[in-house]
Amino acid sequence: MLLGKRWASFLIFMLIFSTFYSQISSSKSDPYAAKKKRMSQKVRQMFYHAYDNYMTYAFPHDELKPLTKSFTNSLSELGNLKLERLPQEYNGSALTLIESLSSLVILGNNTEFEKGVLWLSENLTFDVDARINLFECNIRVLGGLVSAHILATDSTNRLTKGTYSNQLLVLAEELGRRFLPAFDTPTGLPYAWINLKHGVMENEITETSTSGCGSLILEMGALSHLTGDPRFESAALRALRKLWSMRSSLNLVGTTLDVETGEWIEFSSGIGAGVDSFYEYLVKAHILFGRDEFWRMFQPAYTAVQKYFRHGPWYHEADMRTGRATYWQLTSLQAFWPGLQVLVGDITAANSSHREFFYVWQKFGVIPERYLLDHQMLHPTEKYYPLRPELAESTFYLYQATKDPWYLQVGESIVDSINLHTRVEGGFASIRDVTTMELEDHQHSFFLAETCKYLYLLFDDSFLVNRNYVFTTEGHPLPILSSWHERLPEAYIPSNWTSVKSEERRKRASAMSQRICPATSPNCRHDHEQLESVCHIPDTRADYRCLTDDDCGVDSMSCRRRSCSMAGYCGLWLS
Repeated sequence: MLLGKRWASFLIFMLIFSTFYSQISSSKSDPYAAKKKRMSQKVRQMFYHAYDNYMTYAFPHDELKPLTKSFTNSLSELGNLKLERLPQEYNGSALTLIESLSSLVILGNNTEFEKGVLWLSENLTFDVDARINLFECNIRVLGGLVSAHILATDSTNRLTKGTYSNQLLVLAEELGRRFLPAFDTPTGLPYAWINLKHGVMENEITETSTSGCGSLILEMGALSHLTGDPRFESAALRALRKLWSMRSSLNLVGTTLDVETGEWIEFSSGIGAGVDSFYEYLVKAHILFGRDEFWRMFQPAYTAVQKYFRHGPWYHEADMRTGRATYWQLTSLQAFWPGLQVLVGDITAANSSHREFFYVWQKFGVIPERYLLDHQMLHPTEKYYPLRPELAESTFYLYQATKDPWYLQVGESIVDSINLHTRVEGGFASIRDVTTMELEDHQHSFFLAETCKYLYLLFDDSFLVNRNYVFTTEGHPLPILSSWHERLPEAYIPSNWTSVKSEERRKRASAMSQRICPATSPNCRHDHEQLESVCHIPDTRADYRCLTDDDCGVDSMSCRRRSCSMAGYCGLWLS
């Protein structure tokens, strides 16, 4: 049975996820079972050391200050801007508890999960005079509540019967409604900041980031599907469509923009801070909701990144208008990119970049926030490491895709470094300066939501057996459900997952255009020409000879078009 082209990419992603989460080896057949068990227990201890100290010294406030064993109410400070006044009645949002709920489930602690769900059900309120960052509150709070609601109501019966009646979904819906005034702009692009009680404040700043208005679709889309209220998904989708319409002729976007005028403010862009989750959510929205629209955005966007930002295994920043390099720097947030590449089957490119990130980790003991590639030195002011999860996340994805035990060694190194340099009596502290390992009094909620979660899943992925999830940019799992897709194919045929056949398929096209995984992806069987990456198009002849440029394809690594030289050979002569 031939499957329609519309559903080809959906089946490929189902293949990738099924490949990841079905290859759970038993202790009898897995030679690394003992090591995995030992390391998973070590990560479990890390999580509870952080979680228990938060519950002892900071709950119900937002985050723990582990050095002084105190707390900070950071909900209204997310995005690195301070609230002008914090009402006395505002005692925090229990942010770290919300962020920890799905991690508790993955660790198998249903008792603590139920306690957290019931406490939030009875005590959490958003009727507070607090100015919050929309993007951060969306990925941390709304995403945490939506994910926890789904985990509380799935077929595993984690909660005591009769104790839960969709209270977290009610809270999520209330928060979503408080978000909506932020989208009331001439462009549909949301303000970066909104007051939970009063809406958009007078003279509110109009600058936001690409991530800030382009990374809302997973949480708000899921909320619409759960509640039946289309306003949340519609608002996020309108913003995403507007943002995509503002791309350059090179299919690149900038970093910051004005939500009222729809004009770019910062034209230099990359795959790091301010832009990263925009790319991530395009492909994950396609997986979660099954819409071709998201794929039609992601495909040219991904190819443009590989073409204009990539330099060997590294990614620099470039001007969205010209594609010319602007800043040669590595940022810790870029380390998510190999994990994204795994989702589209670009394993070789993912592995190449991941190894360079790990090299930097080994050099300093952790990954500094910013490293200047052109000078091979630390950024003079951004030398900190706030317990970020991105390298652990990509390590998890690459191990699931390849089962290469080297990634277990990477994970062990990450765990040992975090314990050596950041563990203190009161939790885990951020590092202020990676050259001195001076500590900072802050344990971010994402350490529990993401860092510990991905490290645990690297060594114990039993939670994922026979399940398909998309993890949000904050690490909250959302299930891939048929009811959330516009339409499903009539049948899933395993033989068609590895090489989707279509009469309309062009003979010479990239893996991404054909919606198949490249030859370098494990468990992909091919009866067609060997495509080395998602953008690779082979030359017409195997010996690279040519008469015209039409005989030349697209380079597998740079995604740049090859041309025919005067000597009659295809190559990157014009690059």
